[in-house]
Amino acid sequence: MWRNSVGFSSKLLTSKSSYSRLPLLQHGVASRSTSTATGSGPESTEAAGSVKVGFSSTEWVPNGSSAVNLSSFAAASVLKGRDVVDMAKHYGRCYSELSKARLSMLVVATSGTGYILGSGSAIDYMGLCCTCAGTMMVAASASTLNQVFEVKNDAKMNRTKKRPLPSGRISMPHAVTWASSAGILGTALLASKANLLAAGLGASNLVLYAFVYTPLKQIHPINTWVGAVVGAIPPLLGWAAASGQVSLNGMLLPAALYFWQIPHFMALAYLCRKDYADGGFRMFSLADASGQRTAAVALRNCLYLLPLGYLAYDWGLTSGWFCLESTLLALAISGTALSFYLNGTTKDARRMFHASLLYLPVFMTGLLVHRVTESEQQITLEHTDKIVEMSPSLETTEEAQEEKRKQSIGNGQRRPPVAYASVAPFPFLPAPSYATF
Repeated sequence: MWRNSVGFSSKLLTSKSSYSRLPLLQHGVASRSTSTATGSGPESTEAAGSVKVGFSSTEWVPNGSSAVNLSSFAAASVLKGRDVVDMAKHYGRCYSELSKARLSMLVVATSGTGYILGSGSAIDYMGLCCTCAGTMMVAASASTLNQVFEVKNDAKMNRTKKRPLPSGRISMPHAVTWASSAGILGTALLASKANLLAAGLGASNLVLYAFVYTPLKQIHPINTWVGAVVGAIPPLLGWAAASGQVSLNGMLLPAALYFWQIPHFMALAYLCRKDYADGGFRMFSLADASGQRTAAVALRNCLYLLPLGYLAYDWGLTSGWFCLESTLLALAISGTALSFYLNGTTKDARRMFHASLLYLPVFMTGLLVHRVTESEQQITLEHTDKIVEMSPSLETTEEAQEEKRKQSIGNGQRRPPVAYASVAPFPFLPAPSYATF
């Protein structure tokens, strides 16, 4: 009886040891191999004490350990998922810094404002989104190429040495690939969803920024004015994408961008002049220790902003309220520039820099709030024509008086003076006397 039970138990153990085997793929997890139920001796002891780390070859384990193996596989999957998320975050941060995301968003805002101003009565929102997306990609490409060319200079400056390329967080070929892809896709999007004029403006601005403005920063202080031209093109791009042409009205916002950038970057260059000197950049403020010449240039361009509000009203882009608001805004930033010119302190330069940060969004918001569409302009013109028709006309030439007398006489008969007086603009005046021919 006992023998039979022992024999049955040994058969049961033997049958268990011959269960199906499960493959286990280990990823970055340390695992300890187990011995079989009937195994013994030195080989099984050595196998039991062995530890394998990383990717191992496929091994066969007893079915009784499948729960442990599945848990190890789940843990490896979680670790692998975390690695993917960490990698996505890393490259996302690198791409954002390479693209200068905040600066690029400002460029997109100016382009979108130009698109709305050039749209007239009806705004194509799909076209607006495509134009903004294309502008964003072109701006990201230009900013990345700027950092590719200035990687050695950025490594010497405290303000830029932690960027992805100087810090080694991303490789140079990777950054070039990102810049090329973004630039090509952005230009293609503008060409297909907007028009060739907008795509040409975007491509030319990329070339001007990356291959003209960037090297000029190490050659001559005129780079600031070239950079101002680069900043003035995006709103013109938006206008061209909406209207398909470049007109005089479309130059108003680009002019504001051009004049605004001079005090903005003059203040920045004065505040960071030591960093620019360490990086080897030839900025206007480096040869101006007192800051008076820098402040004078900034003040002059702030004064150029004063008539823009009146021009926007006179050209029919906005209502009269924008004229008032724009003038007050320009006076405010001019006041900070004047203070910087008179005192020449770092505090005044910083105040002018902060005023420039406030000026542009308020100016563009005013343009959008007070803009006058084509239909509203037509209604205004019709009302003006009616007022002109109802107002008395003062004719001094003899030809005009002769035509008036001919119209007042019908078929050789004199019209009653009372009839004329009843419809005259000034009925209280004496009735006119008609001459007989």
